[in-house]
Amino acid sequence: MQRWRIAEAPAAADLDDIAALLRRGGIVLLPTDTIYGLHALATDEDFVARLATIKGRDDAKPFVVIASSIEQLEEIGIDFPQELRQRLASLWPAPLTAVLPLRHPVAASRGAASLAVRIPDRDWLRNLVAKTGPLASTSANRSGEPSISAPELLESDVLEHIDGIVDAGSCVGDPSMIVDFTKTPPQLLREGDAAFSQKMWKTLWKSL
Repeated sequence: MQRWRIAEAPAAADLDDIAALLRRGGIVLLPTDTIYGLHALATDEDFVARLATIKGRDDAKPFVVIASSIEQLEEIGIDFPQELRQRLASLWPAPLTAVLPLRHPVAASRGAASLAVRIPDRDWLRNLVAKTGPLASTSANRSGEPSISAPELLESDVLEHIDGIVDAGSCVGDPSMIVDFTKTPPQLLREGDAAFSQKMWKTLWKSL
């Protein structure tokens, strides 16, 4: 297993190595905006199936997908209503996970007609995803168990099945806000960070 210890961001050569590992089908522990997550290419059925096995996840449950840009999300099939696209572009990157319709299912959606997506608020993580394509992302714990805030808290039965760790030390924060935009009106599924929720209300929510 490969391991990269970072302070603020991986070096350029390390970022290339992490991207190459993911493109080969590796499962990599990465720090996200809030907590650590396990990641795999979102569009490959075999890689997503392996991620689900490691996670111990129900076959029917979709994964969240992180992307580097709205354009990258459109490339994998996210169908943005034009006004919503503009408003999300004014908010992302941010701790906002948006459930949006798909033109066609992708591996990470696991047959669903919609997908929960986010553009993360870490520059290097977006740069990584620009190199790999969108990544399926899930908290780094077995289903039903607490999420982890540092690599050393990873359970041994998960650790032995993954291929890489990007270690940024302790990583603690509020989970992302989740809004289902396939509903009318949009449905708030999780509140997330209080300050961001207020911004959401002011810039997006009341206009929809």
